[in-house]
Amino acid sequence: MSATTLEDLSTSTQLEELESVTIRFAGDSGDGMQVTGGQFTSTSAIIGNDISTLPDFPAEIRAPAGSLPGVSGYQLNFSSRDIRTPGDEPQVLVAMNPAALKVNIKDLEPGGILVVNTDEFTDNNLKKAGYAANPLEDGSLSGFRVFKVAITSLTLKALEGASLPFKLQERCKNFYALGLMYWLYDRPMEPTLKWIEDKFSNKPEVAEANRLVLKAGFNYADTTEIFTTHYRVGKAKIKPGKYRNITGNEATAIGFIAAAQLTGRPLFYGSYPITPASDVLHELSKHKNFGVKTFQAEDEIAAIGAAIGASFAGHIGLTGTSGPGVALKSEAIGLAVMTELPLVILDVQRGGPSTGLPTKTEQADLLQAMFGRNSECPVGIVAPATPGECFQMAIEAVRLATKYMAPVFFLSDGYLANGSEPWEIPALESLPEMKVTFRTETEGFLPYLRDEKTLARPWAIPGTPGLEHRIGGIEKQHLTGNVNYEPENHHFMVKLRAEKIQRMAQDIPELEVFGPAEGKVLVLGWGSTYGSITTAVEQLQEQGHSVASAHLRYLNPFPKNLGEVLKRYEKVIIPELNLGQLCMLIRAQFLVDAVSFGQVKGKPFKVSELVKKIKEYL
Repeated sequence: MSATTLEDLSTSTQLEELESVTIRFAGDSGDGMQVTGGQFTSTSAIIGNDISTLPDFPAEIRAPAGSLPGVSGYQLNFSSRDIRTPGDEPQVLVAMNPAALKVNIKDLEPGGILVVNTDEFTDNNLKKAGYAANPLEDGSLSGFRVFKVAITSLTLKALEGASLPFKLQERCKNFYALGLMYWLYDRPMEPTLKWIEDKFSNKPEVAEANRLVLKAGFNYADTTEIFTTHYRVGKAKIKPGKYRNITGNEATAIGFIAAAQLTGRPLFYGSYPITPASDVLHELSKHKNFGVKTFQAEDEIAAIGAAIGASFAGHIGLTGTSGPGVALKSEAIGLAVMTELPLVILDVQRGGPSTGLPTKTEQADLLQAMFGRNSECPVGIVAPATPGECFQMAIEAVRLATKYMAPVFFLSDGYLANGSEPWEIPALESLPEMKVTFRTETEGFLPYLRDEKTLARPWAIPGTPGLEHRIGGIEKQHLTGNVNYEPENHHFMVKLRAEKIQRMAQDIPELEVFGPAEGKVLVLGWGSTYGSITTAVEQLQEQGHSVASAHLRYLNPFPKNLGEVLKRYEKVIIPELNLGQLCMLIRAQFLVDAVSFGQVKGKPFKVSELVKKIKEYL
């Protein structure tokens, strides 16, 4: 069945062209909201919209059905123009039960569209969600355009005579909601129908049920005329190229595979499952054809120990985790610093401390990456700014680690990891040259001999005749690598390892400024705050304000020109999803009176929040 066209629309239905729309699907954790949002996102990408997404997973593994902690959400912003955020407030909320309504209604913009599954508004479910009265009847939703649809009943009606058990029939209701939204926003069903066919190829009865329900939802919206307006969002103007919709974790995995191919070395990934980093392990495990070795260890320490061993043996050693896992890996990271091996540590940050908010986002591991080990223990740190940029910065992490023979942190976060956007697949010739060579000459070999430019020691594969050497966690003598306890040697080696990290600055690009080269306010950010900061600054620039932004992808060392950039503005504001960690580093290193704007709510910044804060200093 093809998508409804302008000519097919009923004369009683108005068509309205929109520049962008933000929709949030919300329901119980078993209602398939991630699948629903993901399919709407993929379809929007296929027809040419720019997109940005924010999946919101419940932290509870098996929260009681219909309870507030069990609510799962998926927000996406699709647009005919370039966008950088999933939107501040949804204009549309699809609430599959009272709990989903209770958790999300506060975010729906005034006058927004609210689609509710009336079948789930039972006395029991209302009680679970903490409602004293039914909000569909007490007038509390009068500020919204409410559409009451018996989604569950209509789903079961569409499947009358189907061979599926009742429970499986009921689980198809997310596709009914998806069909409604496809009609409302003029989306074609073909991509999702093809996805259903592929996904359930070995379960034809499930595939047929989902197809029937998707079409039933679409046709219900078309024939009953419950919606008086039909909306269309045109194609975005993006530069020509080959694109795919990609999440940050997918881009991270593909980036590390690409880095291994560029270096000519096999990739080894040692990891222990942890939210929100586990998807990287899942994705890498699919690519054995590229020589990728994945190891699901029994704990975090074993995972990094194996990765260090892989680096020693000449592989690209990679280990991945979130903040709690970094704490457990800290001594072993120190071992990689001491042995000067090119280990890459992936940290997909989440809310903490301890177990904290496992499925929510945060940027609070920056100081942990900088200093979270005993003694003087410097490492390189890179941080992508967008889901697609995770690919590029994964390559950068490996490039710096192998060139300088030092550990490098890759700081992502839950928002980047689970969020998605259209990503232009790069041409092979655009990727950096980073072929790895090992020491093979025996003459003049010393395990801690230094490259004059990078201070990197030789990478000698164990077992190479004549290049035998020891490694370990006890201090090394300069050049020989022998165990050494002399005070002067220790001081020298500590400074040398720190200098090696600082010399990475000669190999990273200078910081670029978005906006005027000097002026009243510079908004400095890092990581996933990029979209919100850039959009807020762009809005203020359009209003004629003297404001610029700059975004750090390299956090240790900083870009060489950072100090000069900071001096050119009267005030520097640093928004972070923490309580001011980058701000602390900037104030300490550059003696700039920077202002911290920190939040730790488990959610990304809203553009409106940043605009309001920046205006205080304009």
